[in-house]
Amino acid sequence: MNIHRRISRFLFAVLMLPAFSSAQEANLGQYVKPLIGTAKMGHTFPGATVPFGAVQLSPDTDTIPYSVDGKYTGDVYRYCAGYQYDDPTIVGFSHTHFSGTGHSDLGDILVMPSQGKVLLNPGTADRPQDGYRSPYSHDNEVAETNYYKVRLDKHNILAELTTSTRVGMHRYTFPSNKQSHLVLDLTSGIYNYDGKNVWTVVRVLNDSTITGFRQTNGWARTRTVYFAIKTSKAFKNYGAKYFDSNVQYKGFWRKFNQQDNFPDLAAHNIKMHLDFDTEAGEQIMMKVALSPVSMKNALTNMELETPNWNFDQVVTKGKQAWEAELGKFKVDMLNKEDLINFYTSVYHANLMPTVYMDSNGEYKGLDQEIHKAEGFVNYTSFSLWDTFRAFHPWLNLVDPKRNADIVSSMMAHYDQSVLKMLPIWSHYANDNWCMSGYHSVSVIVDAIMKGVYQGDAEAALAACVQTAKARRYEGIGEYMDLGYVPDDVNGTSVSNTLEYAYDDWCIAQLAKKLGKADIEAEFSKRAENWKNLYDKRIGFMRPKDSKGNFREKFDVLETHGQGFIEGNTWNYSLYVPHQPKEMMEVMGGQKRFETYLDSLFTMHLPDKYFEHTEDITREGIIGNYVHGNEPSHHVAYLYNITKSPWKTQERVRQIIRNQYHNGAAGLGGNDDCGQMSAWYLFTSLGFYPVSPGSTAYWIGSPLVKSAEVKLSDGKVLKVLAKNQSEKNVYVQKVLWNGTEIKDFLINHEDIIKGGELSFLMGSKPKK
Repeated sequence: MNIHRRISRFLFAVLMLPAFSSAQEANLGQYVKPLIGTAKMGHTFPGATVPFGAVQLSPDTDTIPYSVDGKYTGDVYRYCAGYQYDDPTIVGFSHTHFSGTGHSDLGDILVMPSQGKVLLNPGTADRPQDGYRSPYSHDNEVAETNYYKVRLDKHNILAELTTSTRVGMHRYTFPSNKQSHLVLDLTSGIYNYDGKNVWTVVRVLNDSTITGFRQTNGWARTRTVYFAIKTSKAFKNYGAKYFDSNVQYKGFWRKFNQQDNFPDLAAHNIKMHLDFDTEAGEQIMMKVALSPVSMKNALTNMELETPNWNFDQVVTKGKQAWEAELGKFKVDMLNKEDLINFYTSVYHANLMPTVYMDSNGEYKGLDQEIHKAEGFVNYTSFSLWDTFRAFHPWLNLVDPKRNADIVSSMMAHYDQSVLKMLPIWSHYANDNWCMSGYHSVSVIVDAIMKGVYQGDAEAALAACVQTAKARRYEGIGEYMDLGYVPDDVNGTSVSNTLEYAYDDWCIAQLAKKLGKADIEAEFSKRAENWKNLYDKRIGFMRPKDSKGNFREKFDVLETHGQGFIEGNTWNYSLYVPHQPKEMMEVMGGQKRFETYLDSLFTMHLPDKYFEHTEDITREGIIGNYVHGNEPSHHVAYLYNITKSPWKTQERVRQIIRNQYHNGAAGLGGNDDCGQMSAWYLFTSLGFYPVSPGSTAYWIGSPLVKSAEVKLSDGKVLKVLAKNQSEKNVYVQKVLWNGTEIKDFLINHEDIIKGGELSFLMGSKPKK
């Protein structure tokens, strides 16, 4: 989604970095600024995680509810990842987070240390003394790869966090010999509301071990998280409180005092406190392991991944995992800011999707049954409306085995679906059905066309076709009958039509590859449905009703209520990535098309046209081009089919300089589970996948001076930009292994064999 959806606001102090000579000699993690984000939103978590880790342990800075009295609370949007840089307090540290999404869930198992009187309510930001939350200062906050540290000012407690794949590890240093506590808030969550917690169970096995689970009904309708908790020191006492005032029947459990040292707890909402006697400077550690399957598996995950209490060892192991990912790239950039942005983008492109299976391979499927992943790692949290565009193609290039596992995860989702549909936006054994299109199709087809997915291609095609014929889903039936989604059937009818048409083209490509002529013909025809909503009278895509009439009252600049999702028709009329030349001809030919693109980037879009569209802010806009929202991500490359391809080179460099920064306003949009970052990485290297499902990349203007990218099987892609400078943004000549490229295209099959992509740069366009 658009998270574009902004990333957390965090102005990181720039470290004094050593001269960067090679990836092998540098600690690349020091170039990562996990909190770089946009000025308005707060959608990337700053905490500890390993690459694609199931546990993403991070501070939450407030408890804004999703709704009050049944009415949506707009301010909650800023808390999609739980953390806002401007907030003065920390509520606690929870173990699951999304990165850069525009809607949210998770925030499971919140832990907060305290001293003195036990307080089980968080309090408020203006009165933190009334609860367990604490003020803090960014001067005492550190976020690194797999390590987070902050001093909690309320009791002067030092909090440190690290993780393995399935375990979050806490270390708290208490300053004085008072009674100390670890508050365990099992009611807390992101996008919370009354009734979201369906049921919670806690079992205190001994004086240092707790197990349990929590089931929620949120973005994921039926989501269960099992956990196991161990403390490095035995707790002296413990207590619990239920927050189920509206429950009518309470049974005969009332025979027990369940508030003090009672080991068998169950309610909708539970908060606990673990009490310790501590000396000044004493450290207490806690391990929290998660499982999608059972409490027993959570304990096993903990025993296998963190068998001892060596906190620093867990930090180091996680940092080594990050160094392995970051070390795939050796880059020389124009300046330190670019270097930091590049490696931060690599970091963000390794956060999601997340591992969703236990150490024994078990996971809960979409059918709510227990399955075992055989021969693949099962993943969850697929923000497909965003990530099909560049993130999954990026994995196909630099991490093909992982993307193959993701495709296998999608196929398992399909096999378990009673609706027989591939995932739309899935997480934690659920599909939340967010956004439009059926873009699993794009991911699957792109992986097969590029030789990444070696599974059953025939079964994959059948799943794609079945999903594309799910008549009950968001206007697909009318789309199949009429050739478009009608405006009176669906509020984002134009977006859906355009995205379905692209996905249908992907299906046609796979059918062609497999020799399925009938399917190829059917979906090639469907791939042209975008033409049915182009209104030549006004030169834009336009909603049309079931009777074939274009909507009369229509504003080409408005982004809300005009038939589009997160964009206006100026941007969406260009969303025909699979048939760009045909689109250009329909829109009037090369000259008129180029003028259209010029106008998009240079005109002004007044705030009134996006003030009611939550995901669009001024920071993500250049002219009327909305980079902060994914549907436009291919647009700058479309100049390559005009007579002025040099304008692609000019625009992509402009976008990088305008939309990607170090500091508080690091991104012009939500990172959307790595999509914003993947665009930056591809573009920095000088090429981009305009139409996934095709094996061609479109040439742009590289930002790197030089780069080496480790591919599979020991192959290396080298990128060299000769005469690179801030002014020399125009490509004079581009060579692949010494042979000149004249059509601004390079093929995936060539790149994965390794070689050198060489650019000669200049300060003036080569016209």
